[in-house]
Amino acid sequence: MHSVERIGRYRLERRLGTGAFGTVWLAHDDELEAPVAVKVLADNWSHRLDVRERFLSEARMLRRAGSDRVVQVHDLGELPDGRPYFVMEYADGGTLADLLAGGPLPVPEALRLTALAARGAAALHEAGIVHRDIKPSNVLLCSSPGGSSRVLLADLGLAKSLAQASGLTQAAGSAGYRPPEQAEPGAGIDARADVYSLGAVGYHLVTGAVPGEPGKVVRPDRLRPDLDPAVRRALMRALEPNRRRRWPGAQVFAEELERLAAPGHRPRKRRTPLVLTGLVAVVAAVGVTLALVERQSPAAEVRVADTTGRVSAEVPADWSRQLRDSGWDPGALGLPAGHEPGFAVADRLTKWQDLTADVNGVFVGLSEHGDLTAAVNALGHPGCHYDGARAYTGTRWHGRLRTWSDCPGRGGSVTEAALAPPGGGAQTRVYVQIRQSGGASEADRVLAAVRLGS
Repeated sequence: MHSVERIGRYRLERRLGTGAFGTVWLAHDDELEAPVAVKVLADNWSHRLDVRERFLSEARMLRRAGSDRVVQVHDLGELPDGRPYFVMEYADGGTLADLLAGGPLPVPEALRLTALAARGAAALHEAGIVHRDIKPSNVLLCSSPGGSSRVLLADLGLAKSLAQASGLTQAAGSAGYRPPEQAEPGAGIDARADVYSLGAVGYHLVTGAVPGEPGKVVRPDRLRPDLDPAVRRALMRALEPNRRRRWPGAQVFAEELERLAAPGHRPRKRRTPLVLTGLVAVVAAVGVTLALVERQSPAAEVRVADTTGRVSAEVPADWSRQLRDSGWDPGALGLPAGHEPGFAVADRLTKWQDLTADVNGVFVGLSEHGDLTAAVNALGHPGCHYDGARAYTGTRWHGRLRTWSDCPGRGGSVTEAALAPPGGGAQTRVYVQIRQSGGASEADRVLAAVRLGS
């Protein structure tokens, strides 16, 4: 976009985001004295009449929805160069994706937010619109008088009228949130496609993990074993590959989630005494195990590995009391989502996310897609002192290390590493996170002992 300070009466302040077809700006309406969001068609698409019509169609559908549960459009216009723009209400509370950066939410809050998003989808369906791309980044939070937050659905760039969607459609949606009928072109869809996506959003908020492929979704209570069975059933019904087995509509799904989130609802007690909460967000495993590591004889170090045997490392024996060995989702770091080999081992694994707790342990995860180094560079640990970054060079790995010390509590440390083989293997990366509660750093020793199997 050319350098522009104003669009009509709207004074641009900063860029909020850029998508495939346009850019969204935070702007100020000087006449109404209020912040607004302005979406402008991208320069490189301005000559495409079909893209232009699709852009304008989004604005019309948002307006047609006419609901306070969907982002509202206030104005529509055209720049001097002919590109259209539309003006929307500004959601100042970020998105559900922003909330997920801190890991899974408390279950009642996760259910409440999903229910509000489902009511937004129900409003679209009543207006004859199917969203087709409901995911955490498209669910916005907007503050309202009294301190509460409104939940708004946004980004109807892939939306269709229900009349159109019932016929032949193009493949659309985002991996993990997309129902099977949206994955292939030519299949007609209906409002139950959005029910699947809402179930995936709820699953992500509850577990901290993006669901797997339709039909291969791991039960959420495997990732959060203290989960009420009724919540598990509600989410898994929404994620049914066969849409005839899903909740029949977004409204009824919302009502069930609200019932389960209500203070008076009493979850059925599970027989197992194991409660696994607050685990590190990046260890989004498929088929979780948490077990004592068995050692045949006393040793200074113990080698541990994931269930596939693909990744392993040696750790001090005192660190190896609990193991979670069934993989991880690189999407937790902003990398392409999926299920990759990985494990976490620690003396107090259930306290991994709590920087005030004494924890000694290691997380190792394979990542073969995306820029792992950039992802590690973006990490932070509030309350800890950032010691800086350095290059790591070993016989098996080279890479970049970032270290934090004097963390809250007893002054523990965190080391983050992005590693690659020194001789090539550009797509093979290993992410390592090391927690220590004190003593001399074990980072170089642990990194030198990281291995990849075939």
